[in-house]
Amino acid sequence: MEAILLAGGLGTRLRSVVSDRPKPMALIEGRPFMEYVVHELTKSGIDKIVFAVGYKGSMVEDYFGDGTAFGVQVSYAYEETLLGTAGAIRNAGKLIQEDRVYVLNADTFYQIQYSRLESLLDEKCLDMALVLRKVPDISRYGEAVLTDGMLTGFNEKTPQERPGTINGGIYLLKKSLIEEIPEGKVSLENEMIPRWMKEGKRLGGIVNDGYFIDIGIPEAYFQFQEDVKKGAVVW
Repeated sequence: MEAILLAGGLGTRLRSVVSDRPKPMALIEGRPFMEYVVHELTKSGIDKIVFAVGYKGSMVEDYFGDGTAFGVQVSYAYEETLLGTAGAIRNAGKLIQEDRVYVLNADTFYQIQYSRLESLLDEKCLDMALVLRKVPDISRYGEAVLTDGMLTGFNEKTPQERPGTINGGIYLLKKSLIEEIPEGKVSLENEMIPRWMKEGKRLGGIVNDGYFIDIGIPEAYFQFQEDVKKGAVVW
């Protein structure tokens, strides 16, 4: 199986503590954060990864090389300008050889059984399967709603403080869907997913309760360091 790791963002909110490297390359116990993500993917049988890189992307390539040392085959898709999530996926999609590919953010770590998405994609003949996660207060986010495993609401804003499910940022897409993304700067969350829903594309998902963290802010970055030290994240 193949995966695209989105690692092209500027990481401005983390600059106060990590200023010399791309956010996914922030060091955790001597290893770049993204190495923990890659390790999690290889544990699930993903053997080919395309790094979608931009800001200081050469640092990623210098570290991971061709991927041999990490048990995976690696290639790189560079962004000359920021392309947004969907634009980056389309750019990296040119290097994908199989008919489906996992896509995830390189600055988030999510423990999940990836095969659940493959099973769902096949069972429901989906164009895309995505992961949702539970949060205690959806008013801070856009709610994502599943009905019988199918996506029926996405990025729905509500002022009501209540628990619910939101986008977890892990996707399994058919390559044919990636080819529908226009060239240039395009958002997956704000443009393509809402458009595909309106067009009647078959989008479904699962809710996962596994460990999750986004190191986009210093507090979360320090939290992940502590979690690794105390063994909450298993290497």
